[in-house]
Amino acid sequence: MEFKIYKQCKRCVMDTSDPYITFDDNGYCNHCNDYLIKTKQYIYQGEKSDLQLQKIVKKIKTKGNNKKYDCILGISGGIDSCYAAYICKQLGLRVLAVHMDNGWNSEAAVKNIKYVVSKLGIDYESFVLDWEEFKDLQFSFLKASVPEAETPTDIAIPAALHKIAAKYNVKYIISGGNYATEGILPKSWHYNAKDVTYIKSIQKQFGSRKLRKFPDFSYKKEFYYKFIKGIRIAYLLNYVPFSKDKAMRTLEQELGWKYYGGKHYESKYTGFLQSYILPKKFNIDYRLATYSTQICAGSMTREYAIEELKKPPYNPDTVEQEKKYWSKKFGISIEKLNKIIDLPPKNHNDYPNDQKLLEWIYTIYRWLQLKKKNF
Repeated sequence: MEFKIYKQCKRCVMDTSDPYITFDDNGYCNHCNDYLIKTKQYIYQGEKSDLQLQKIVKKIKTKGNNKKYDCILGISGGIDSCYAAYICKQLGLRVLAVHMDNGWNSEAAVKNIKYVVSKLGIDYESFVLDWEEFKDLQFSFLKASVPEAETPTDIAIPAALHKIAAKYNVKYIISGGNYATEGILPKSWHYNAKDVTYIKSIQKQFGSRKLRKFPDFSYKKEFYYKFIKGIRIAYLLNYVPFSKDKAMRTLEQELGWKYYGGKHYESKYTGFLQSYILPKKFNIDYRLATYSTQICAGSMTREYAIEELKKPPYNPDTVEQEKKYWSKKFGISIEKLNKIIDLPPKNHNDYPNDQKLLEWIYTIYRWLQLKKKNF
């Protein structure tokens, strides 16, 4: 990888911690340029978005005719998914909220899910992973010393949601993912979670269990659910006026929802991973992407973001406490955990993977979709 002198975007705060970042003649980076170009397509545009939302909701309800549910909603207890549940209820959708339980829920997240589903009056189902098997896979990724320590969760979520959608013959999954607050995220920070070869190679080298119950979501299964079962994912938050702050206030005032203390801290694994391990070990600070998105969306000033970035991404007073929690969950000593954290960083190219195959498959798929759209 070519070495780059440090440089930061003059409009957002993305910098050369993303090795593939590029800058135009104005000093603006490819991330914020792309974000602003795609804004009209993926962010609320008034009446145009209102009409698009009406069409999507009509399709969802039509597909839900004579079924118990119109859609499945993935819920984590975080802002986005809980607000998506709130929007679904306002739109009159019959929702089954599904939580993929990997054993790392914070107490606040559990309470949030309970409050939201009960006060909205929607059904709820938990998809619980086999803890011993999942823990072994997570630990394998930590020992592999790659940034993709979240891959086991990232792949289990869509796998669980699609399984339950197929179980109830539901054709739509509602996601809390949205472009307004997640539009900027460098691809170099996380390798494709759908690469089953990569997952299995790491588990084979570092794990102590065979993956018998773990729900994978390979490209083959994705295509099966999409083209054979006809299941689609709808990102409703892209079609409504959405900001984190306003959504939080609504959830707090109307549903008793409580903030959990930091981005992705609804999971005690994800929160510590993204705030401490990734910045410390891989120079990946997710605040750069979050703040840059907010700057481009007009909800944060660049000056404020720069001042915030001077602070550490983690709370120094709670690091040892969080390490103790992780150690207990994995059944290891803090000393062993520290040794794993301090291992030399690696990436997906250090292990067998199907990157070239997957890039080819998805390139062909996107081309076919574009051709179909323009036909």
